[in-house]
Amino acid sequence: MAMTEKQKMLAGKKYLNTDKELSEDRWKTRKRINEFNDLSKEAPDEAMKILSNIFQKTGRNFEVMAPFQCDYGYGITVGNNFFANYGCTFIDVASITFGDNCLLGPNCQIYTVDHAFDVEERNRGIEIPGKVTIGDNLWAGGSVVITPNVTLGNNVIIAAGAVVTKSFGDNVLIGGNPAHVIKELK
Repeated sequence: MAMTEKQKMLAGKKYLNTDKELSEDRWKTRKRINEFNDLSKEAPDEAMKILSNIFQKTGRNFEVMAPFQCDYGYGITVGNNFFANYGCTFIDVASITFGDNCLLGPNCQIYTVDHAFDVEERNRGIEIPGKVTIGDNLWAGGSVVITPNVTLGNNVIIAAGAVVTKSFGDNVLIGGNPAHVIKELK
């Protein structure tokens, strides 16, 4: 039996982003994210409950400052003691997984999708998922961008404005565009 476009996306295979089911999922999530963003001003605890129901899994002590944006939410997992400052955007076509004790500065962006390199496929709406996995004790400065297919180990600090295009292991301070190791951490 042929896979649906959503099944392809969730399996990490090329898929068609104009698929009706995926479009409906994005609109449904967008409506709930707008509710979160609006409600967070007057009732932050209620707003966080909305996000907890959108995300696949949330740990204890979980806080996201509005405004926040994501595509689907059902592939986002955050551990305990998670904080995302104002203006973060998660393009969550593939899974985004955070360990425990992760801090994101304002305007951090995590992308889990590439568009097809072939112009005809790209023009048809073909996209390619690429998960992002982050270990424990991350600190990402403001305006960090993390691109698809990146894994970061434990105890990683990302300097403000860095563009992370490849994976890094444990205990490093990274920064720049593209990000590189600035310092090994003890």
